[in-house]
Amino acid sequence: MSYGPKPWLQRHWDVRAATNFVLGGTGAGLLVATALAAHAVPGWKPLLALGLALIAAGLGAVWLEIGRKLRAVHVFFNPFTSWMTRESFAALVVFALGATALVLGRPWMAQGTGLAALGFVFCQGRILRASKGIPAWRTAGITPLILATGLAEGGGLYLLVTAGGGEARAPLALFVLALVGRAFAWRSYRANLGPGAPLTALEPSAKWLLNLGTIVPLALLLTRLVAPPVAPAATMLAGAAALAAGWHFKFTLVTRAAYNQGFALPRLPVRGSR
Repeated sequence: MSYGPKPWLQRHWDVRAATNFVLGGTGAGLLVATALAAHAVPGWKPLLALGLALIAAGLGAVWLEIGRKLRAVHVFFNPFTSWMTRESFAALVVFALGATALVLGRPWMAQGTGLAALGFVFCQGRILRASKGIPAWRTAGITPLILATGLAEGGGLYLLVTAGGGEARAPLALFVLALVGRAFAWRSYRANLGPGAPLTALEPSAKWLLNLGTIVPLALLLTRLVAPPVAPAATMLAGAAALAAGWHFKFTLVTRAAYNQGFALPRLPVRGSR
């Protein structure tokens, strides 16, 4: 890699780091959807366990990036300055509450896990926001975009694994609101991108996010009103479409749109002059 005034694609965070944002956001969103359904759905424990497993898998993937694996404990040393440290503490709270909810089987504990999961995915958005050298990450609109995407993915996964959502209405409402919120968050994010943002990498995935990930799912959900017999299958397809589009967008954001801004060289030395 050659460094200079022209932007270059960062290589420090690869597919393993992207997997943390993908699986961690989806798992957190699933925990929120499960929390909303815990009082109405007796079989919420497997959903809670799946959400915890996704977050654990995402954190495990980013752990594989570390050259000296035992140094991972250093991530807990900077809670006042590092959003990565805060994400790690949020993950500990999520796992502690989630494990307790699985053992005791109390719905209100599942709801507490969902609140902690919101904090976890919020920290993920702030991690990207704090990366000042990456124009596609440092804009303020990245945090609500990551948050809304995680909720949409988690809600979509809930609808997919429960064969259309079952009798619980709250996760479906969360899914619809997250889809709409994600579309508005993208518009705000796109409008606030500064110079140097790699739009040629971002906009194709954004089209998938808005078309396959928003318009198609909302259209499929209309079958619940006009064609009830096919509504469960259509709802599952809506969840799968939103999930796939969100994953594609986040992989692109972390691995293909992460161009450094390059060096600023407003003045260059000229031989023989002062």
